[in-house]
Amino acid sequence: MAFIKYLFTKDFLKQVLYAIITLVVLIFILMWWLKITTHHDQKIEVPNLAKLSISEVEKKLDEMDLRFAIIDSANYNPDYPRYSVIEQLPKAGKYVKENRKIYLTLNPSGYRKIKVPNVVGKTRRQAEPTLRAMGFKIGKITYRPYIARDEVLQLRYKGRKLQKGETLQKTSVIDLVLGDGSGSLNPSEENKEETQNKNVANE
Repeated sequence: MAFIKYLFTKDFLKQVLYAIITLVVLIFILMWWLKITTHHDQKIEVPNLAKLSISEVEKKLDEMDLRFAIIDSANYNPDYPRYSVIEQLPKAGKYVKENRKIYLTLNPSGYRKIKVPNVVGKTRRQAEPTLRAMGFKIGKITYRPYIARDEVLQLRYKGRKLQKGETLQKTSVIDLVLGDGSGSLNPSEENKEETQNKNVANE
């Protein structure tokens, strides 16, 4: 009974009031601390980093209290400078908090090298689509005496004969040497030309 009477005394009510006030103050302090540490309501607009170099990106993001990380390199795009930003995440115009990391994809230094397909012995109609499908361009077409018309005798790049299994940069221009259907190729003529090409290369 004494305890029940104590619950209705002024001393008890004061203690309860002090406890409520203390709890409210603690909650207020906690909310204020969380707001500061989580940067609540703080928004930074992500800039457009397309075509910028890494040094330019670093300077720009540092001024905005943002960070970056390089995650990949894309296929070479000639419309973008080498080693420049080609993609970013989050996208430009999005809003992020301070110290957010922006993930970047860079443009490589050039087209990758790929193996030249072996089309020697095939017809021109077979060879050209095969080379184009691999990303190469068809350059000069020349003919030599050979029994089969339009059969590929050689592939050449910048004046030299391409060897089997050789690699070239994508979009390279490959010249085709075809048979003209008139007769056999004179082996001595071909060997003479190869010797001349080697001498030029050595010079």
